[in-house]
Amino acid sequence: FVNVLDVTVVLVALPSIGRDLDLPPQHLQWVVSAYALLFAGFLLQAGRAADLFGRRRTFMSGLALFAAASLVCGLAGSPEVLIFGRAAQGLGAAITAPAALSIITTTFPDGGERDRALGVWTAVAAGGGAAGFVLGGLITDGLGWEWVFLVNVPVAALGLALTPALIPESRDDGAPRRLDLLGAVTITAGLVALVYGLTRVEE
Repeated sequence: FVNVLDVTVVLVALPSIGRDLDLPPQHLQWVVSAYALLFAGFLLQAGRAADLFGRRRTFMSGLALFAAASLVCGLAGSPEVLIFGRAAQGLGAAITAPAALSIITTTFPDGGERDRALGVWTAVAAGGGAAGFVLGGLITDGLGWEWVFLVNVPVAALGLALTPALIPESRDDGAPRRLDLLGAVTITAGLVALVYGLTRVEE
């Protein structure tokens, strides 16, 4: 829910962020792009890491990073810190999402039970995207744009507290023993360069 929420909830807060941090409109899109690029670039490798090192451990690591990055974003006093925090948030989301999906597919047996679990997971993710626009407006107007990020911290803390009690550890002993981190870094850097070029095309 929060992984998808953090894409749309920020869109509503962008004007306020731009005013408070003196971020020019042409650079404001990096608040969104930094998250999306890191999320996309490391998603596949994070899924393999979950199979290799343990799905629960990977899920909790991603959730902890997501919470810490959300705190950095909420306390950011400069555009550079905010964009760095958003990139770290995207990386945390990339680690968390495939681990969560893998936990579902290994926890529930094949058939109707797994189908229902995947249906709930998909519905929750879709709900996060839709709710982001409404919650973004309410939170930004009522509490300030900082709380668009800070609201993630108690949610993630609750998830970290409950995960050891609710989710057993599992891994895929047949998974490839090597992670292509260089490939993930390369594709992410390429995407960042492409987006940067597109944003500067008028110059």
